[in-house]
Amino acid sequence: MHSRTLDRTRWTVRLAVGLALLFAPLLSLGLAPAVSMAQVRIPAEALADDSHLQNLLERGQELEQGGHWGEALSHYEQALREYPDRPDLRQRFTSARAHFDVGRRYNDRSFTTMLGSVTEAEALDLYGEILLKIQTHSAYTPDWSELGRRGEYTLEVALTNPAFAGGHLSDVDGNRINALVDQLHRTVVNHPPQSRAECRDLAAWAARTAWQTAGIAPQAVLLEFTCGAVASLDEYSSYLTRDQLTDVYSQIDGNFVGLGIELKSEQGRLNVVNVLADSPAHRSGIHAGDWITSVDGRSTDDVSTDAAADLLKGPEGTFVNVIVASADGTSRELRLGRERVEVPSVEKIQMLDPESGIAYFQITSFQKNTSRDVDTALWQLHRAGMRSLVVDVRGNPGGLLTASVEVADKFITGGTIVSTRGRSTQEDYDYKAHEPGTWRLPLIVLIDGDSASAAEIFSGAIHDSRAGTVVGEQSYGKGSVQGIFPLSLSGCGVRLTTAKFYSPSGQPISHRGVTPDVAVRKVARVTSEGQTIDQPADDVLNAAVQMARQQARRP
Repeated sequence: MHSRTLDRTRWTVRLAVGLALLFAPLLSLGLAPAVSMAQVRIPAEALADDSHLQNLLERGQELEQGGHWGEALSHYEQALREYPDRPDLRQRFTSARAHFDVGRRYNDRSFTTMLGSVTEAEALDLYGEILLKIQTHSAYTPDWSELGRRGEYTLEVALTNPAFAGGHLSDVDGNRINALVDQLHRTVVNHPPQSRAECRDLAAWAARTAWQTAGIAPQAVLLEFTCGAVASLDEYSSYLTRDQLTDVYSQIDGNFVGLGIELKSEQGRLNVVNVLADSPAHRSGIHAGDWITSVDGRSTDDVSTDAAADLLKGPEGTFVNVIVASADGTSRELRLGRERVEVPSVEKIQMLDPESGIAYFQITSFQKNTSRDVDTALWQLHRAGMRSLVVDVRGNPGGLLTASVEVADKFITGGTIVSTRGRSTQEDYDYKAHEPGTWRLPLIVLIDGDSASAAEIFSGAIHDSRAGTVVGEQSYGKGSVQGIFPLSLSGCGVRLTTAKFYSPSGQPISHRGVTPDVAVRKVARVTSEGQTIDQPADDVLNAAVQMARQQARRP
């Protein structure tokens, strides 16, 4: 058995809800306005003089040189949305992801603890187990040569990581490392694996060779091959350490152990973008817009933002000392306890216009309790005089497939809500709506470029069934289903893309997204100093309210 999720992988660090590493950078929180998923193909001859592209590449290189791999990964993901056919950007994205993942693993106590206790035979069996799951469950036919190549490449990246080097290369001459890398690379290029068994044999040979050449623990080599193989499949598949797997399940359940803050790495610092109510951070007076400048005596200027964020993690009941700087220039030192924090998936429940009966709520993610929370919100608004409803899924990165189906079913009388199709027929399923319990009222759904995955199932179903009007920007275009598979060793797991999903009209969501019925783009204004800032007014919401008022006036 495995959990089916539609979480959009994010490449900066989301700590607010207890450090759910599955949602790691947050493109929806404070970065540039999302670009439409209508992917424009730019002629090759035009790119030579494309200063914007050159600036993107230079900015990415700056982030890499500073060791800000999470920010670099987020940066390249955004750049690829503008230039999807650029192989150099794709290559930089792959490199940044490998560096980010290695650093994250070696700052993960559950991973380093497991690495210190696992035997070589157990590590090899784990690699074999993951290869079997890829062969059985992945939506993609395995390219064994690519899996082997990415394993070798991930090991190369690990050899340059300070945390990996500190644990495995303290007394190893650099010439021996170079010779090892050259030998591994030539072997993979000249003798690429062609089957699952050959992949396993390659990893075993690499582990023995690394031990004999440079004294590197075979277990460490095998685990890098393991993580690299999974990452080679697509941007949403990944190996999950024990703590990361726990975070995934916590995210599905809607609660986490943490501080109750959501962070975004920006300019080498940790920026607080959200604080959950009744959390340790909230009770300590931390506000959105604050900066964390030190964690347990270590300045965030002296470590990468990824490592600083990992320092905030810890078991329930433990404490962390942080220095928080505010926008007014003041700083304060706080001692915060890590607690289990409840994360609501439905927020801002309110009547926008009581006279016209226009109600509103926001779904921030799709969790186990989302359907129940939506029911609570609907009845609360019904008692307040709701005659029409605006549901906001802007910035919603996804969640559980079944949760999005259950919410869509509340507004659709019949027909298909979403269809999934995978390489295995076990992944093929058509989710249907049921007429009993349907709320029959004018409905408007708000989306933007960061509405992804499960949010696209919901908005796509409303759009295709004509159960409501979709307003805003083209959605993200993440149309795949991930299965969460626990593994036999040390409580770790793997997340694999198992299927693609399609809207009721049969349209694929991947790389297309949901097109709104009414397009309202985010606009910006330029100050007298030439700086671009966002308009404070919510044009998308204002357009929805105006539309709802017009609907209310119709006989």
